[in-house]
Amino acid sequence: MKSFSVLFQTLLLSLLLFAGAAFAADKVDINSADAAQLEKSLVGIGPSKAEAIVEYRRANGPFKSADELALVKGIGLKTVERNRDLIAVGASRAGSAKAKPASGKQAVATPAKPVARR
Repeated sequence: MKSFSVLFQTLLLSLLLFAGAAFAADKVDINSADAAQLEKSLVGIGPSKAEAIVEYRRANGPFKSADELALVKGIGLKTVERNRDLIAVGASRAGSAKAKPASGKQAVATPAKPVARR
């Protein structure tokens, strides 16, 4: 009976630790995060790829969708799919100053299509 109790407690503790780790993963805004935040939050993104994301964003403006990450050198569609639940695409600091459409309706951005790699 004691071994069952120890087994049950171990199982319960493992479950709680796993659930806590699953909820600890917050989304990262790819339009405002720095390289250190991107490296920490995204799976398969190291320091060089995180810096490449920041440089691409500086050169080409804010991302309109998570799929645009595949346009960054060294990041493929598999990496984007692996991180899709961790990526948030917020308005950039410069993009938040844009005026709203006069009709009162929000403009709908069409997601960019990734370039086929050879």
